[in-house]
Amino acid sequence: QVQLVESGGGLVQAGGSLRLSCAASGASRGIFSMGTDGWYHQAPGAQRELVAAIFPDGTTNYADSVQGRFTISRDSAANTVFLDMTSLKAEDTGVYFCYANPGWRPYWGQGTQVTVSS
Repeated sequence: QVQLVESGGGLVQAGGSLRLSCAASGASRGIFSMGTDGWYHQAPGAQRELVAAIFPDGTTNYADSVQGRFTISRDSAANTVFLDMTSLKAEDTGVYFCYANPGWRPYWGQGTQVTVSS
């Protein structure tokens, strides 16, 4: 059974940085890079929203709120997607979920908590 497992969340001061990782396990073939992969952010009491996406050709797209501060990348050989977050703000606090849709069905991770103290 395929699972996406996020790691790298934690408590950080405003202005700090974190690197989130999302590793896929249990797949007989690569999950990432076959479709759109991404990271979603769910702030307390809010809906989950897409903050970063990477497409099969490697192009990326970001929400306006994180543009210039977050970077999504992918290591297909390692079946892992990353989210580098810099200049973190209090409003970046929440649970971050990774997402992959290789074409036959979407996959979600369980989420990792990021807390930014101001």
